[in-house]
Amino acid sequence: MIAIRKSEERGHAEHGWLDSRFTFSFAEYYDPRHMGFRALRVINDDHIAKGQGFPTHPHQDMEIITYVLEGAVAHKDSTGTAAQVRPGEVQRMTAGTGVRHSEFNASLDEDLHLLQIWIVPEKRGLKPGYEQKAFAPAELDGKLKLVADRNGTDGAVTIHQDVSLYATRLAGGQSVSHALAPGRHAWLHVARGEVALNGTTLKAGDGAAISDEAKVELKGRSAGEVLLFDLA
Repeated sequence: MIAIRKSEERGHAEHGWLDSRFTFSFAEYYDPRHMGFRALRVINDDHIAKGQGFPTHPHQDMEIITYVLEGAVAHKDSTGTAAQVRPGEVQRMTAGTGVRHSEFNASLDEDLHLLQIWIVPEKRGLKPGYEQKAFAPAELDGKLKLVADRNGTDGAVTIHQDVSLYATRLAGGQSVSHALAPGRHAWLHVARGEVALNGTTLKAGDGAAISDEAKVELKGRSAGEVLLFDLA
C-alpha cells in the first residue's frame, strides 16, 4: 500500500526570512492525520534568506538530521560543535538530555535550502552528541546510498533508532530499487525534480508512506533527489 502526501497538502509558514513547508504537524501547523510516520516525526523543507536563521534554542530527546540541498548552514551547539553543512553532507545531532543550538544561512549572498528531519530515538535521556559525514556525488548519482542508520554502516552517520536513511540523485531514465523486509515500512520524500515511485510520478515536495510492499522502485523522470527512510 502506498499513500501519497502531495507537496501542496503540506503545512506552510512564511516569516519573510523563512519559508517552510511541513510534511508533518509542526509548530503552528497541526493536522491529527499527519503527526509523523513510524519513528519519523518531522520533515521540514526550509528556505532561509541570506544571513538569516534560527537563534539559539533548545531540543531534547530527538535525533535531528540536517540535509542541505543548496547553500550552507552554519551550526553551533552547546556540545561545543561549530560547523558548516553543505550539499552532499549529512549532519546528525542527538538532543538527548538537552542541547541548545543555532542554525544560520552561512552566506550573505545566497539563499539556503535544507531539510530538517526529526526521528524519535529508541530511548530517552541519551547523551547529547553530533556527527557529520560527506558523501561524494558518485556515491549518490544513480544509486541508493545509505547515509544514516543505527550502526553507522559503511560510513553512514549513526542514529539511535531502527531507521535506515538512503539518498539518491536520479537523472531522467535512471532507476534504483530497494527491497523492504517483511514488517518493514518506508517513507519517501522527493527533495527536488520528478521521480516515479512504483510507476506513479511524484514531484518535488511530495512524500509517500509505504507499507506491505516488497520493493520500492524509483525511476527518474527529470533530474531528481530523493530521500528514502526504511522504518521498523
